[in-house]
Amino acid sequence: MRGGHVRRSQHEEEESVFVSMTDMMIGFLFIVILLLAYFSSQYDPAKNVPLPVHERVVSERDASRTRVVELSDIVRMLEARVERLKERINELEAEIAALKVPNPVEVYINNSLAERKRILETLRDQLLIEFPDLSVVLTEESDALRFQGDGLFRSGSFTLRPDRLEFVQAIARRLQALLPCYTLGSQKAWNTGCNSGFALIEAVQIEGHTDSDGPDLANLTLSTSRANETFRIMTEAQPGLITHLNFRQQPVMSVAGYGEMRPIVRNESLESKASNRRIDLRIIMYVPARSEEISVVREALTARR
Repeated sequence: MRGGHVRRSQHEEEESVFVSMTDMMIGFLFIVILLLAYFSSQYDPAKNVPLPVHERVVSERDASRTRVVELSDIVRMLEARVERLKERINELEAEIAALKVPNPVEVYINNSLAERKRILETLRDQLLIEFPDLSVVLTEESDALRFQGDGLFRSGSFTLRPDRLEFVQAIARRLQALLPCYTLGSQKAWNTGCNSGFALIEAVQIEGHTDSDGPDLANLTLSTSRANETFRIMTEAQPGLITHLNFRQQPVMSVAGYGEMRPIVRNESLESKASNRRIDLRIIMYVPARSEEISVVREALTARR
């Protein structure tokens, strides 16, 4: 009996173990089935990418990342270049600003040229009021007044026409009134009202010119003689003209004869030849070589006599 009971107990234990393993296997399979069912429900063909497409996209992504790195390097290089260019721009702007600072010599010369034009325009207008029948022309360069030669002298003669004596004397009188504000010497009379830019006259030149008729030497002699005759009459009428001095303490009044060498038109007709037979009254302004000379001129003009 006892032996049979022992065998029955062992058998029951073996059956119990077997049942437990089976239950576990069934439970595990059940869980696997549930997981498969879950993942199956989550599967969407539209959300899945074929492997070739995935590999291509990954490859393109990697290439793009590489390109981004390359472009970043280029951007940094360009930014560095921009910075260098900005520095150069700043340097150039500084140079331009320095160039914009007015050159005192240039400013003085420009002011002097403008003042010369104003002097000649004033002289011209005054003469035309007194002698409206005569031709008094300001040159294109605004550096001289031009008087037609036949208006003052007869053809081939350097003797002033008697009816033009008063005109030349008027030139001398008007010039004598203008020069003291722009010259040095005993008659110097500078003031800010007439010469605020401290312009200084270097020379007032009476120039004689002829047409092309006749020998060159004869024309040169004739033009010089006409200039000398005009100078003589002007200085006799206004002796003070020869006392006006330039920066080098030289008389500003001077004469020159050019014959036919400086025509204003071609000598092709009687009218053009008449235009070339003329007397020019040219004003030459003082031109400083250095800015320091401007101060010297200013002191000379403002100094008491």
